[in-house]
Amino acid sequence: MKFVVIGGDAAGMSAASRARRLYPDLEITVLEQGHDVSYSACSMPYNIADPDTPMDDLVVRTAKEFIEKHHIRLLTGHEVTAIHPDKKQVTGLTLKKDSVTFAYDKLLIATGAVPTMPDLPGKDRLMPLKQLEHGRRIKDVIQKNKVQKAVILGMGYIALEMCEALTELGIQVTMVKPGPRLLPWLPEKMAEIIQTHLVEKKITLHMGTPIRRIEPAGTGSTIVCDDLNLDADLAIGATGVAPCSGLAKDAGLRLGVSDAIQVDPYLRTSDPDIFAAGDCGDAIHVVTGKPVWIPLALRANRAGWAVADNLFKENNALQGVAGTAVFKVFDLAVARTGLTFSEAKKAGFDPVENQITSLSRARWQPGAAKIHVNMVGDRRSGRLLGAQITGTDGVAHRINAVAVALHATMSVADFIQTDLAYAPPFS
Repeated sequence: MKFVVIGGDAAGMSAASRARRLYPDLEITVLEQGHDVSYSACSMPYNIADPDTPMDDLVVRTAKEFIEKHHIRLLTGHEVTAIHPDKKQVTGLTLKKDSVTFAYDKLLIATGAVPTMPDLPGKDRLMPLKQLEHGRRIKDVIQKNKVQKAVILGMGYIALEMCEALTELGIQVTMVKPGPRLLPWLPEKMAEIIQTHLVEKKITLHMGTPIRRIEPAGTGSTIVCDDLNLDADLAIGATGVAPCSGLAKDAGLRLGVSDAIQVDPYLRTSDPDIFAAGDCGDAIHVVTGKPVWIPLALRANRAGWAVADNLFKENNALQGVAGTAVFKVFDLAVARTGLTFSEAKKAGFDPVENQITSLSRARWQPGAAKIHVNMVGDRRSGRLLGAQITGTDGVAHRINAVAVALHATMSVADFIQTDLAYAPPFS
């Protein structure tokens, strides 16, 4: 039996490795268009902030290890250009543009997500940060061009993490976006706390600023906006990502929300012999019960393992996702899980929210700091729907408690009675 995997990062290599453990005689082939496999993409901004640490330190396992220790046929520099479900084949090109064909009995599409750049003249001058090679390029430009000014288009997770990384290198950072608000999914007062913190860290913010084009300017660029020009030695595009689902669409597989590949709880696509896992596929939201596309690393790894479990029979039906995430903005942590007020309303709930500011530890304890919590519930049923938290202490662990409650479909009243740990140094 032949198991072919398209894509060699989190979901793809998790599936291949687990399949090798479960089926020692299975013929496993992984086709990766780049040269890097199995690396910590989430750590790239922090690595960029450290000029003495090579980007290759983020590689968790090399291609050589997968080939020699796990006996997986891992072919880097192999781009799949088409899937042929009728023939049970994939075709593609090597780096030398040689045509290649691979037959499969079971196929996994693990092509991930791709950066979405704004459709602007000169957009090719923007540097994304999604793959390890992107990180290498950014680091190389910073070191070779002695970057002093950087402009980041976008103000999402990656943009804010890069903002901190560049500032640590002594680079003056300006952020710009057409939308009127920073992190619009956060309650406005909580978003203002983060905005104030960024300004305190000497970050220049331009929100509600339409961008017209990016022009060359020496070794750097000029970002031309409606009412100002922003000069940059380094221009980073961090305006979001989209599922890399083109291969699936061209093969006639069903796409769903946000054009992600539609999968069932066993990660099967509309073709039962083809699976999809990771950022290219959709999932079910545990609160709404509806399909969502939320590209996060934990789901990618779990989905990869589940594909291996389900290759030949239904062994592992994945639960949905709650969209739990946390990221760092200088001294602040920002976390969310479940639905925001507006998302809950859109999903058909009758939401009510309550926001508090309290302390992360007992008042007299060292390290006690303000923590801001917003929780959302359903007025009709009393069900807990979501939460958003920001602060400098204890944010990540608190959001996890809410995430567990969402998976258990707890009510607000039930959650209040949960027997959580308390001691003055901690809570």
